[in-house]
Amino acid sequence: MTKRFKIELPNIPSHLKAANFQDIYYEEDPYLANSIITNTDIEEEIDKLVLSKVTFKNVRFINAAFTKIDMTDVAFDNCDLSNASFSEGIIHRVTFKDCKLMGLNLSGSNQGNVSFENCIVNMSDFVDAQLKQVIFDHSSLQNANYYECKFNKVKFDQCNIDGVNFTNTVLKGIDISTCTFDRINVNIGNLDGCVVSPEQAIGFAKLLGLQVNG
Repeated sequence: MTKRFKIELPNIPSHLKAANFQDIYYEEDPYLANSIITNTDIEEEIDKLVLSKVTFKNVRFINAAFTKIDMTDVAFDNCDLSNASFSEGIIHRVTFKDCKLMGLNLSGSNQGNVSFENCIVNMSDFVDAQLKQVIFDHSSLQNANYYECKFNKVKFDQCNIDGVNFTNTVLKGIDISTCTFDRINVNIGNLDGCVVSPEQAIGFAKLLGLQVNG
């Protein structure tokens, strides 16, 4: 049995000022806070962007690249971040809800108290990322890449993880029992302590060359 945990939700004021993303150019450093951005397209490439207490709603990020972004208390609602990049970012108390995140680059990122709810995260890149208190809930993660990630209190709940790459990632304490997949890539030794369903256990046993009767 896995230990239950809760994540800290973004601490965002109920009243935010409407803003244009380009407002960041009026700051000495790329910074945006206490703002809501809706119904627009964002195509910028900015390094070391800082976002604090910001909501994005119905926003499309078109080939946007924000290397080493620092996000705290941020919510993405019904946004399209396909092929965007948050590589090497610090992502804390951030929610993604009803978002399209295909090919999103989160490699080398440090994530804490992050949730992905009802999202399409197929072919996303989490290589060498650190995830602590992160929940993937009712999301599609097909062919996502979690190579050499560090997991601490990570939950996959009712997700499609077919084709996911967990190579060189320790899955001790990780519960994938409610997830669906035909195949995943994983080091057998790193499955020690992973929580699986009886049907999944049979599949992994076959990978070990065991014969399962019944």
